[in-house]
Amino acid sequence: MNLRQRLLIVLPPIAVGIMIVIAWELLCRAYEVPSYLFPAPSAVVRSLVENASDLLFALWMTVRVTLIALALSIVLGTLVAFIFVQSPIIERSFFPYAIILQVTPIVAVAPLIIILVKNTQVALIFCATIIAIFPIISNTTIGLRTIDRGHRNLFLINHASRWQSLCYLQIPSALPFFFAGLRVASGLSLIGAVVAEFVAGTGGRSAGLAFEILQAGYQLEIPRMFAALFLITMTGIALFLVVAGLTHLALATWHDSMIKRET
Repeated sequence: MNLRQRLLIVLPPIAVGIMIVIAWELLCRAYEVPSYLFPAPSAVVRSLVENASDLLFALWMTVRVTLIALALSIVLGTLVAFIFVQSPIIERSFFPYAIILQVTPIVAVAPLIIILVKNTQVALIFCATIIAIFPIISNTTIGLRTIDRGHRNLFLINHASRWQSLCYLQIPSALPFFFAGLRVASGLSLIGAVVAEFVAGTGGRSAGLAFEILQAGYQLEIPRMFAALFLITMTGIALFLVVAGLTHLALATWHDSMIKRET
């Protein structure tokens, strides 16, 4: 992909974002909208600068919970997927419970988890992991089962062992599905961390961005609330871009979807 193609991918969304921010600023000034109702971007930036130390510390607390939850969801979700593909009976027996984890609203479950788990940070990580783990389980399981029939027959003809088939056939075939699930899980882990923080209402040294939003709302510091929301949004975008970069590194040289995109 040459420089012109990269610019064509990056510049349009940036241009749209700049136009939205300019229109937002002009409308707020034209109609003299009070900052406690709907702050202009300039007021949000000013609040972000003024409260940078508190907001950045809260950002780190939220990001730490998010990353730990994402790592746990990757390890546990991949392990569960490997177990599922070993036997259809195992998958049929336990997959419905994975679906239950996915469809149960975390807002309803989080208070119980926070009560049962004495350590608040562990409870937050547990809540975020519950939300993020299902895409890893589902996509990886599908990937491990989605194998080209010709490749499977080739391994059977050459009397490949189960371990060889797993390492050289199933895992490479599952990688695109795994990374697709990872893109979803990265965003869900952040959502889970923020939602769990809202429910827990944690303050003090373990306060995250959700607590900053709650405090700003109580004190009618709406620009500070928007600044915290902006940091959450940027964190989600950063996670998505990191996963997209990892996907490119893992698949760019051999998988059809990435090769076609490059050409």
